[in-house]
Amino acid sequence: MEITTSDATERARFEAEALVHLDAMYSFALKLARVRDDAEDLVSDTVLRAFERWEQYRLGTNIRAWLFTILYHVFVSRKRRIDAREVPEGNGESGWAVQDLVGEADPEGRFYDSFLDNEIVRAIDALPEEYRAAVVLSDIQEMRYAEIAQILAIPEGTVKSRLFRGRRLLQRTLRGYAEDMGYIKGGVAA
Repeated sequence: MEITTSDATERARFEAEALVHLDAMYSFALKLARVRDDAEDLVSDTVLRAFERWEQYRLGTNIRAWLFTILYHVFVSRKRRIDAREVPEGNGESGWAVQDLVGEADPEGRFYDSFLDNEIVRAIDALPEEYRAAVVLSDIQEMRYAEIAQILAIPEGTVKSRLFRGRRLLQRTLRGYAEDMGYIKGGVAA
């Protein structure tokens, strides 16, 4: 197949639109995967798939949502594969359990998380996956309900429900922190 000048121009426009979202994709991937290396792999796989399928994207439309959709689907696919082959703790082969590992698993992630208060980051990371993804896309990545629905492949009503529940869980988890920081007065009912 011969590549025309028009195709090359469109491909260059696609690349220009896509590559400006690398940092945002990494941030989202890090919140999903929680480990720097896994987040980098997710972004790499996402970019690779996007470039393989660039003709499916309509130039000038919402490339950010398209890329985040690919990233989320790559994450879910990996998670399903990992969950399917999950090895029980202390499998006896090496004598080492997963929690016996020493050292910081994600020093770069810790650096990026320092932009948000550690207590807030821990609360977000503790959310169940479906709530965490919706909250991160909405409140950190500032995406609209329709974009989040497209990325997560769920109805907008489900997005709103997950956001409501996720934010409620965060509110309960961070209540003491908010009082300590002076954001709310102690003893006020939630």
